[in-house]
Amino acid sequence: MIEHIVLFRFAPHASRADIDAVLAAFAALPAAIPQVRGFRAGTDISPENLAQGYTHGWLLRFDDAAALQHYLAHPAHQAFVARVQPLLAQALVFDFDSGQP
Repeated sequence: MIEHIVLFRFAPHASRADIDAVLAAFAALPAAIPQVRGFRAGTDISPENLAQGYTHGWLLRFDDAAALQHYLAHPAHQAFVARVQPLLAQALVFDFDSGQP
């Protein structure tokens, strides 16, 4: 399985309505892209205070690297990226193979 971690730090100009729209749009991607095998989302609740301003996170699962590539190139994902980029101060994406030691 490929785990796809996404963290967002929204720009100061992003309103609550903007953020809510992004959350809804991201949550809609699994229905549009069948290669997404798992989807979880949440906000930072860590008491360690190490989030560096990232407030929202997602974990998506894919069967393999080819499925992840399909997701990344999919028009629904590309449209989401174009929509969210103007609202972000920073994004962090980290992929790993959970079958590897």
